[in-house]
Parts: sequence; C-alpha cells; structure tokens
Amino acid sequence: MIEDKKSLNFIEHIVEEDLANGLSKDDLRFRFPPEPNGYLHIGHTKAIGISFGLGLQYDAPVNLRFDDTNPAKEEQEYVDAIKRDIAWLGYEWDKECYSSDYFQQLYDWTVALIKEGKAYVDSQTSEEIAAQKGTTTEPGTNSPYRDRSVEENLRLFEDMKAGKYEEGTHVVRAKIDMADPNMLMRDPLMYRILKKEHHRTGNDWCIYPMYDWTHGESDYIENISHSLCSLEFKPHRKLYDWFLDQIYDSSLLRPKQREFARLNLSYTIMSKRKLLQLVNEGIVSGWDDPRMPTISGLRRRGYTPNSIRKFVDTVGVAKRENVIDVSLLEFCVREDLNKTAHRIMGVLNPVKLVITNYPEGEEEWLEAENNPEDVNAGSRQVPFSRELYIEREDFKEEAGRKFFRLTLGKEVRLKNAYIIKGESVVKNDAGDIIEIHCTYDPKSKSGSGTEASKRNVKGTLHWVSIKHAIACEVRVYDRLFNHEAPDGNKDKSFMDYINPDSLKVLTGYIEPAVQNAKALEQFQFQRLGYFNVDTDSTEDTLVFNKTVGLKDTWAKTQPKNSNTVTNNIPKTQKEILPLEEIKRAGKKYTNLPEEKREALKIKIKEFAKKVPIEELVPLYNTAVKKAGTRIAVMVALGEILFDTNQQPDALAWDFINKAKEDKNDLLREEATLLASRF
Repeated sequence: MIEDKKSLNFIEHIVEEDLANGLSKDDLRFRFPPEPNGYLHIGHTKAIGISFGLGLQYDAPVNLRFDDTNPAKEEQEYVDAIKRDIAWLGYEWDKECYSSDYFQQLYDWTVALIKEGKAYVDSQTSEEIAAQKGTTTEPGTNSPYRDRSVEENLRLFEDMKAGKYEEGTHVVRAKIDMADPNMLMRDPLMYRILKKEHHRTGNDWCIYPMYDWTHGESDYIENISHSLCSLEFKPHRKLYDWFLDQIYDSSLLRPKQREFARLNLSYTIMSKRKLLQLVNEGIVSGWDDPRMPTISGLRRRGYTPNSIRKFVDTVGVAKRENVIDVSLLEFCVREDLNKTAHRIMGVLNPVKLVITNYPEGEEEWLEAENNPEDVNAGSRQVPFSRELYIEREDFKEEAGRKFFRLTLGKEVRLKNAYIIKGESVVKNDAGDIIEIHCTYDPKSKSGSGTEASKRNVKGTLHWVSIKHAIACEVRVYDRLFNHEAPDGNKDKSFMDYINPDSLKVLTGYIEPAVQNAKALEQFQFQRLGYFNVDTDSTEDTLVFNKTVGLKDTWAKTQPKNSNTVTNNIPKTQKEILPLEEIKRAGKKYTNLPEEKREALKIKIKEFAKKVPIEELVPLYNTAVKKAGTRIAVMVALGEILFDTNQQPDALAWDFINKAKEDKNDLLREEATLLASRF
C-alpha cells in the first residue's frame, strides 16, 4: 500500500480502498486492451500510463490483451505496431493475451445462457432491431423472436457457427430488459455472423462475439482485478456487471470496471477511423508520418519516451473530459531534449558570408561544447574557414536599434569562433543579396582568454563552413490542422481544417560532425530548434525532421473543461485572461513597495484559482532575469496546489528548488515558504 495518500489520484484511491477492504496485493493485476485496428496514438498513452503505472507502483503484473473480435478491421500489422510502441515507451507486459484465445469459452458460455433462457437468436435485420430499441424516454419493443424455444435457439446458434447462414441473417442477443432506462441493457447483441478471415484463427470461426460480451469475460478469465477504461464506457458498466453475474464463480476474483477521462489534445484528432482516412487519402505519408499523433509518428518526429511519459504524468488522472493544449506536449519534449540532445550548427536558409581579412585557403578547427546541460557530453571540433553560410534572416543591410544580429558597421560573434563586423554586400541583378563581406578580429577567438575575446557584443550567430558543410534535406513540420478543435464543428468536416503549410521541405547545410548520424538520433540545431534524423535517410543524403522549436510556444487559447461526464468534447475557447494577468503582475512585482506587493499577491492568488496547473507548467522555465514573473508563478503555483490539495510533481519541485538558490531575495523567500508547506 502507498504510504503517502495525499497526492493519490482517484483510481489509486480505489485500489487502496480495495486493499484496505481485504483484497490481497498478490491479487492485483491490470491490463491494457487495445483493439488491433490501427496504430496507437497519443490519446492511448494515458490508458497505457495508468495501467502500467499502477503495475510499477504496486509491483503487480499487467497484461497486454488484444481485443481482436472484428476480423473485418484487424490486422497483424497493427498487433506488431502496438507491441513495438508499448515497448518503446519503456513498459513491459506480463502476459500477451488475445480475446480470440477465449472464443471457445465464450461460445460455451453463450450456449449455457441460451439453455438458461438468458439469450436467444434474433432473425431480424439490423434496421428492425434498431427501430425496436426505443428512446431514452420510451421503452423498447420485444423482438418477435425473443420467445423462441431453447431447442430452436441452440440449433440456430450451432448452424450459425457451422457457416450455414449469410452475414446479417441472424444475431444472438442477451435477454435482459427492453424497458431498462440504460439502453445498452435492452437485449444487447452478443454474436454476429462475419465470414472474414481472422489474423490469428484464420477461418476457424464465422461468428464473432461482440465487444461488450467479450471484454468483461476476458478480464475474468485473466484474473484482472481492476478493468480501467475511458469515460465513454461508463454506461457500459451495468452491462459489464450483468454479463459477469451470469458466469461468475464466487471462489474466483471478480474484476471491477472503473472509468477515467480520456486524453484529448488541441489541434489533434484521435479517431482511428479518421486517422486511417488521412492515410488512405494521401494527406499524410502513412501511420508514422511525423505530423500524425500516433506514437510511431511522434517517435519518427523525434519525441522521446521520457517526454511522453512526463506529459501523461503532468496531465494527470481526471474524472471529467477536458482538452489539453498541444503546447504542453511540446514543452515536455523540449525540456527533455534540452538535457539530452547534442548541439550542432545547421543553416536552413543560407546566404554566403566572406571574411575578407581571413587568409584564403586556410582553415582551423574550433572546439565546441556538445551540451551545456550535460557535463559528460564532451566537445567536438568544428571547421572554420574564410567562406561561411549564415541564415539569411540574420543579416539586414539597414536595421533598427533592436536588431542585434549582423548589419553593416556593427559587430556580432560567430558561435565558438570570432567577432566579425559587416562591411559590404554583393547583390545580383534583381537586387537580392548573394554575399555579405565582413572582417574579423583575429584576437577575439572564443575561449582564448584575450581581452578582445571578452569584448561584449549583443548578437551571436550560428554558421557552417561552406567548404566542409554537408547538404541535407530538412523537413519542417507544423501542426496538421489549423484549428484547435478540428473535430468540433458539426457543420464542417475535420478535413476542412487541414493545414496546407504543415510540411515544408528545405535544403540545409550542417557541420560535418553529424555526417554519420543514425536514424532517429536527436540534435539541437543551435538557435533553430530540435531535429532528429529521419528513417528516410540514406548513406548519400541525411534527412532531418524538425521536432519542436526552441522557444516556448504555449498557446494563448485554452480549453474549458466540460462540466458533465459525456463523450462530447467541448470546443476549446479563449481563456487567456487569468494567466496573462499573472504574467503582467510579475512584470511589475519587484518594482513595488512591500504593501503593494502584498496586495498584488492577493490578486495573483485569485487569478490562479482559474488556471489549470498544466497551463502554468511552461512558465517554470521563465528566464532567470525575469525574477518578477517567476515570483508570480511561484505564488500562483502555491495557490493552485493548496486549492486542489495536490503535492508538487517533479517539474514543480525542480522549479521550487532552483528558485531557492536564486540571487533574488524575494524569489528565494517565496520558494522557501512554498517548499515548507510540503
């Protein structure tokens, strides 16, 4: 049992209560039960994280069970992809199970129910059955075949199994109550005829059990203690329990179904059917297209298992449906790659720069740090020569005071190299700049310790030596949809919101240290963002995918949580005011006298009550020099944690502990105070 129960989510509370009420810890067993009809996507990671996370927390086994009851849509390709994705996320399952392993047992139980008068064969069409279901305010109508004799039902069911009937001619239904207020209880289907080859059982069966009949019974067979699923299955719980009642042996463990809010992400669709449509219509290159929300797509784009697991942990476990801003996912991968990715220099929109006073034909190799966040990452040698590429947008012939990059008559530093000064440009007949001429200070070499090297210049540019540069293909990805709720408009198709600029393919130039990079290896292109090597790379051509930019692009539009537990996901709406007010308060906080700071602190706490904690997380990374903003975030964090009775997670503790060591007295004071409360 967990010692500290203050920070438990509601599912952990359920498990703890069951243990306290006599359930043996040895009887805990969880499962993740995907249907192999598509690739796993980011929405599945929450269910994966909950079940496998409980397994790790309680040292309990977790089954991977494929609910493979629909051969019309399921394929071995999907089975293999699901296993690969779960393993890549870092989880290990105990048993690999398939609902198809239980087809004979399910058939035998159905025969027993027919004999007990609790199931029957219905020979109506699907349209006739639907018409008899009734409504939420009116009871349904009994099928004319509901009172068939046991003998006739058994004969028909056996003939269905033998393949004597065509699809749609007969189904098996449970005989429950056509007037039950829960419409799922109105004689639900248990079997239908499907003359399709199954990816595991081949043509052994031509009748297949329905999901509701299969799911709970599979849990029971596998001794699952807690059957955890998303909220859309809450109405199914009554049927889940009814089916178990019919076959349950009190000497065995009975599974318990409980539901949690699924993970919904802005600018994203989660329907496997619609994702398949994107693949089939060529909108994307496949299930692993880096714009897809599939785990395989995220992996190919450069996301890490750690960043996805951190994202799931940060989102947490809730009982109400909500929409999480995709920028939180981007924040998590940015934070992870900042610690692990080696830095390199690459230029994506090159213009030639000539250092006119650097000796022609000469070159030198300069030392560059691989990752300032990792002392063990070492360094590399970067070639430097007279002719370089820099980014075209890093130069302006004429620039204002706030342009700190290269311009004529001003100095900037070349990263890991020298200070240069813009002197002149060369233009083509169209007036476009094709060369920038500059001079360098030979005594200003980075790290040399000379007075010239310590000279303060405001701008630092990345670059590559033209002579040594390696050309590469760079795929710059943006969001696949240009609307935050592409699936939320009843009057429009999600296809209407496809972003035509979701992929731009460029030719870039990178330093030679990356020449032998392997597929999926990750790098930070300095000043540009995080990139990884795509699987399309060959020995002759490296291909890079842009994973995420360097800057925090936390969206200013935030979703409203639904106030009811339904399957309807609300459209994301603008809720920027509370967070913006906290930021504004931070900007002036340190400039105020004490009494006004205290008054402002009260306002910050009021705004914080309206801000979800995940919205605050990206502000943990506010620049050190913005002490006031960090103080405001610290105050808001304390209020949110207190108001929601939460404990700080790992990201929050990291923010608090760093602030406790800060040079600003006010920030240290707030951080120390907050830490003392936990």
